[in-house]
Amino acid sequence: MRGARLLPLLVDGAAWVAGLLVAVHTRFDFIPSRRDLTGTTAMIALAVTLQATVGHARQLYRGRYRFASFDEVHGVATTTAAVTFVLTISSMLISEPPAPVGVPAAGGAISLVLMMGARYLRRLQLAHRLRPDRRTAAPVVLFGAGSAGAVLVHSMLHDPKGRYLPAGLIDDDPDKRRLRIHGVPVLGGRDDIGRALADTGAELLIFAVANANAGLVREIRDRTLATGAAFKVVPSVSELMDQAVQVGDIREVQVTDLLGRHQIDTDLTAIGGYLTGKRVLVTGAGGSIGSELCRQIHHFRPAELLMLDRDETSLLAVQLSIDAQARLDDPAVILADVRDAGRMREIFRSRRPQVVFHAAALKHLALLQRHPGEAMKTNVMGTLNVLEASGSVERFVNISTDKAADPTSVLGYSKRITERLTAWTARRSRGTFLSVRFGNVLGSRGSVFTTFSTQIAEGGPVTVTHPDVTRYFMTTQEAVHLVIQAAAIGADGEALVLEMGDPVRIAEVARQMVALSRKPVPIVYTGLRDGEKLSETLFGAGEVDRRPLHPLISHVAVPPVDPNHLIPLPSGADPPILIAALAETCALPAPSATPPATSGATPSTTAPPPPAALPP
Repeated sequence: MRGARLLPLLVDGAAWVAGLLVAVHTRFDFIPSRRDLTGTTAMIALAVTLQATVGHARQLYRGRYRFASFDEVHGVATTTAAVTFVLTISSMLISEPPAPVGVPAAGGAISLVLMMGARYLRRLQLAHRLRPDRRTAAPVVLFGAGSAGAVLVHSMLHDPKGRYLPAGLIDDDPDKRRLRIHGVPVLGGRDDIGRALADTGAELLIFAVANANAGLVREIRDRTLATGAAFKVVPSVSELMDQAVQVGDIREVQVTDLLGRHQIDTDLTAIGGYLTGKRVLVTGAGGSIGSELCRQIHHFRPAELLMLDRDETSLLAVQLSIDAQARLDDPAVILADVRDAGRMREIFRSRRPQVVFHAAALKHLALLQRHPGEAMKTNVMGTLNVLEASGSVERFVNISTDKAADPTSVLGYSKRITERLTAWTARRSRGTFLSVRFGNVLGSRGSVFTTFSTQIAEGGPVTVTHPDVTRYFMTTQEAVHLVIQAAAIGADGEALVLEMGDPVRIAEVARQMVALSRKPVPIVYTGLRDGEKLSETLFGAGEVDRRPLHPLISHVAVPPVDPNHLIPLPSGADPPILIAALAETCALPAPSATPPATSGATPSTTAPPPPAALPP
């Protein structure tokens, strides 16, 4: 250890010896007199002493800095400058200086170059030692020479036991041509993928653009597979949650990469500040959207994250995904049903949440068509119960769906009613109450993704309702990423509609998933189900796509509906009658005027519960 600390001082002392000798020889055309050499020797002794003294005082030679680190380089430069300054001033003040006045400055500059050169050579040696073994590491080509690609290259080159050795980069930016990143060259654009793989001998291309859309992923994958090489990806920016990409993040391509990935260019940390230090409640916390909301909200360090669900197993799962030491007796975990109005009031009164994300809902279209009364109980009345209990919250976010735009199904009707109830509450409470609307989420429980996965695993067939049916898709992480941002910029009573990209054919989802499975699974068409649209729309009739604050978030006005005017559902009625009542409720006209919000007014004090006779 002492030898390791002594090495930098020896290197710097030798640099001063060489620097001052070169300076004095150059000053006298390489024929200095004996007097000049004697004076220079004295100056060398003083320089080495000063370098050691100043360096020791700054802990430069006491193990504070790792040898050849950038911090040490800064310390060496400032120490050498200080020594040069002292030598120069001393020469100027002495009547007969031991060497010409200009020698210290020239010698100091040469010495510094030698010190830096020695450290640079050491860094090269260390870097070479850390590189993966060419005999065991596979050469790879990376698509993307941006920040994610640069971090990934650096990570690969500093992993001596790594499996990958970066041999080249591909990037479409013409300004990056002939650029080298950590010594790895950029070999061209996407049209050069085949040549780059052949020239480097790489049999794998890694897609290293974290903020890319699904279309780009598909194109680069197709180009790569056409050459016979393998294809892998790094996670999207929303999956990384502002964490630097690492070699361990590289994974096989998934259908979410090919169909649900979107380019998101935002500063989530700055926008999510409204969650920091606040008590945040998520209803439906065990669901796909609710659980991802909890994970992302957790990153913003809320004062308390309250997770509410009626499913105890799902609650434990989401808690474990946040904290491996999770226990169900944690007061942050709340077992409750939004259908229970009294329980909701008690929770809000005792826990006093400041921000609420209401994600609890029944969502399976075909099932709700058969049981519309259940949709009314959970989606409509459950939301109303939470709204009535939320009179004092600062911000309330109702999670809605694209099926609420010009609805034709029980799911659409019930979610449209919740948007209108949220807008009603917004006019009568002090906080900000809004809805966020988006389409299908790839990977959510019970989604077409999980259905197709199960069918493929069992050998098929994969069932698609119609060859032309289309839906909007987004990954869970990206949807929640935008929900958190939308909640920060939305105004009272609005519905914010997330940009979902172009609609995707469900048949294409099935085809891509079958292709990824590499199994000969047939695809069959079963016909559209009751209440199902051939294609969804994100905006209803009369709604305008207006994006004043964010390019990926639209703001639409929502007409409020008075909960006292909800049309009663006849108890025990057949599903068609219940569906008609839901549709009629959904289409109720907005009230002509609504009293302004007051400090004490809440929906529960201004409107009695709706006289709905719910079916058992």
